[in-house]
Amino acid sequence: MTGPISVPHPEFDSELMATIFEIERLRADVGAMATTPVEVFSELHSLFNVVMSVVSARIEGNHTTVYDALEGAAAGGASHPEEQIREIVNIDEAARFIDGMDAGQLLTHALVRELHSRTVRDLDREGDRTPGAYRGVDVAISGSAHIPPSHAAVHAEMSELLDFSNRRLPMHEQMLQVAVAHHRFVWIHPFSNGNGRVSRLFTYAMLRRTVFSTRGRVALNPTSVFGNDRAAYIAALEAADPLSERGLLEWAQFFARGIRDDLGRVIRLQDLEFVADELVGPALVLLERDGALASRERSALRIVLRAGSVRAGDLEPAFPGTAAQRSRAIRSMLDRGLLSHAAGPRTYRVRLAGGPIAPRLIRRLDELGYLPKMLSGD
Repeated sequence: MTGPISVPHPEFDSELMATIFEIERLRADVGAMATTPVEVFSELHSLFNVVMSVVSARIEGNHTTVYDALEGAAAGGASHPEEQIREIVNIDEAARFIDGMDAGQLLTHALVRELHSRTVRDLDREGDRTPGAYRGVDVAISGSAHIPPSHAAVHAEMSELLDFSNRRLPMHEQMLQVAVAHHRFVWIHPFSNGNGRVSRLFTYAMLRRTVFSTRGRVALNPTSVFGNDRAAYIAALEAADPLSERGLLEWAQFFARGIRDDLGRVIRLQDLEFVADELVGPALVLLERDGALASRERSALRIVLRAGSVRAGDLEPAFPGTAAQRSRAIRSMLDRGLLSHAAGPRTYRVRLAGGPIAPRLIRRLDELGYLPKMLSGD
């Protein structure tokens, strides 16, 4: 055992403390005065989970593009014949599993093992012979000088990590807590394979439990931080491997800086005018230009976008005529993946996380600088 895990102590006037204070200021804006309907924000969150799943897989050497991942998920998902697609779908499904958890749920051995099982399920090259089980052998990390603890110590090390991760700390220490926990997870290397992917999912679950536990609508996934510069991510992690105060502070600064930058982008998604006019609107124009959307359908989608969810009668301005004619137009949009059912069979929402809108939306996100550098221009 390496002894109790603790947060490092940055100087009050350090760049790290300034970054943490800025995160706290931005965190207060999450959910405050939001005008984007929850249905639309939920769709954007789901789309970002796909993007971050691609990033997480790419960090490990999977070069599937976001576009191929969206197409592959629609064409078979977890049963897709290509392992690279299945790997991404597994990560995405594990993230959605976390989304379904109570934000205050304790982080446990069972949860970590469940995340691992879901992540490596039905994979060969990127799988694990013992899904959901801590490694029973000693391992080395390719290209790293760090030697993970003996397999005999893994359970005890993970118990210490979970105790630390579940500890209730003051707000100004929570970002440090999450950063340290992410590094320690990778440092322990608890599984034979899949550690990087699971560590990023674990960190996502921890952010929901700590920093954003009181903020219901957060599309932030920490994988975006790691995907902006893979080499810098690995270097920052390795700097902390000796578990020195200085190394941990360097790693925490890298982590906190990325979270701060991503938070600023996420907060803009709360603004309906930005989402409708700068993000989704241009994507719909591209769709119409490509011949996949009629002008009346674009008008209908903008109505739904601003309302969040609608009934058929709400779309009369876009589809004048009889109720039967309107129903046929809606059915066509459902069949083509432009709309999906909302709370019930007779209410509808815009489908942004899949269907023909998603690839155009990805292109627009790239233009606006929302994609991690790893995917920019993909």
